[in-house]
Amino acid sequence: MTVDENVKPFEWPIRVYYEDTDAQGVVYYANYFRYMERARTEWLRSLGVDQLQLLNDERRMFVVTETKAEFVAPAKFNDEIVVTAHLAGMARATFDIEQNIYLNSLQGALLLRGGVKAAFLNADTLRPMRVPASIFEDPES
Repeated sequence: MTVDENVKPFEWPIRVYYEDTDAQGVVYYANYFRYMERARTEWLRSLGVDQLQLLNDERRMFVVTETKAEFVAPAKFNDEIVVTAHLAGMARATFDIEQNIYLNSLQGALLLRGGVKAAFLNADTLRPMRVPASIFEDPES
């Protein structure tokens, strides 16, 4: 499967709550990974992927094998941020998701440049399986 670089990334808005911040009112670094996880889950849901059904009925699952994050600017208490998810590449049993976090909108300041590599596994054996290309097809196109 080839990745279309012109596809607009999926966007998930999040409000920064007090509980997300450290003593200085800045988002604690680990919480950015929580935001990225939420956006990936919602992106997959928007593609029609029901992860619970995939696990329970098909005995398949996704696992994150690698993460990266470049912290560009801090998010702060009460900020509205937008977290993106975009398929950046796919191999036989893994795929790369580019994820960025912006202040307010995609036109806002870039706060974090990052992404994850995930593997597609057999849930019973935990062995890699071929990623079905159909998983990443937009059901509305």
